[in-house]
Amino acid sequence: MTISSGLVVANNYYNQPLLGEIARTFQVPEARAGIISMLTQVGYAIGLLLIIPLGDMFRRKRLILTDFIFIILSLLLAAFANNIYTLMVASLLIGATSVVPQLFVPMAAQLARPENRGKAIGTVMSGLLIGVLLSRTVSGFVGAHLGWRAMFLIAAGLMLLLAIALYALLPELHPDYKGSYKSLMKSLGTLIREEPLLRLSAARGALTFACFGGFWTTLVFLLEEPPFNAGSDVAGAFGLVGAGGAVMASVMGRLADKVNTRHIITATTLMIIVSYVIFGTFSHSFVGLVVGVVLLDLGLQATHIANQTLVFSLDPAARNRLNTVYMVTYFTGGATGTLLASQAWQRWHWNGVVLVGLAFSILALLVHLYFGRTRHGRQSS
Repeated sequence: MTISSGLVVANNYYNQPLLGEIARTFQVPEARAGIISMLTQVGYAIGLLLIIPLGDMFRRKRLILTDFIFIILSLLLAAFANNIYTLMVASLLIGATSVVPQLFVPMAAQLARPENRGKAIGTVMSGLLIGVLLSRTVSGFVGAHLGWRAMFLIAAGLMLLLAIALYALLPELHPDYKGSYKSLMKSLGTLIREEPLLRLSAARGALTFACFGGFWTTLVFLLEEPPFNAGSDVAGAFGLVGAGGAVMASVMGRLADKVNTRHIITATTLMIIVSYVIFGTFSHSFVGLVVGVVLLDLGLQATHIANQTLVFSLDPAARNRLNTVYMVTYFTGGATGTLLASQAWQRWHWNGVVLVGLAFSILALLVHLYFGRTRHGRQSS
């Protein structure tokens, strides 16, 4: 599940280091190319909303393998897109179908003992996060040497091989929910109304992921300018820096089992704020960007795992639906951050991107501090 999560989630991020090349291919402004990344995240939120709740209703393995058919078709559509609009549609579909990792995370929570739930989530999340970050390294290299279309063709081949492996190796889990799809979807609203800790976790996740999406979408534009004058391969190489922090995900999961999550999230949200201060202060330094990336990725990952550990503790029979509410909000925040950062780049360049990141990260901390006192207190009691 850990390996599969990394390989599938990577589909959502291959486009980010390639946006400059895509803009040149279709002769469109960089801000319009940035919409491709935003649409992928919107598609992911749509897939989370419509597909992930089915994990509580249908057999998990069959649902996952069926979804792989649509992942492969979406990647092929992107590879052969003949205009920017076809690529936008393909990107939306790639995001909507590449939601399989969010079926694996509740599976890990279900299979683990309660006292090890955070550790299990952290282990699967470490694979997912490494996939998010290394996807940029791989696509940056492939884009620089083979072109951006080759990356989507390679990804389609990887998904075919992975589907075969999952068919042979993945165990089957039977669902707990016995109602209809309509009642299943209605129950999402009930969970939102009745679980204040779910609302708080989702809000924190959305605001911090907005910072993440905004940075990674616009980094390639910054690196193409002086003094860096770098291509997609260098932008992708920054994923290696973040991947070093991703291995800390399992450590943070174990920590979430033992330490008050409110204190963890306070510290990790501050890390995200500091990362953007560094991005603004040392925007012309590779060293400054590297330090900022480490803080941003580690801060986001630790916040995300702490949030999910809390969410999965609420109702064991509804873990896929709880994850749906959390992750739909999470990726809606990421899409918003991506869109606003792309537009800020077009108008104010890197200073605008930094202001967007600071605004979201400071708001995340304020929401956490104001609403977290009572919510976390009630949960721990």
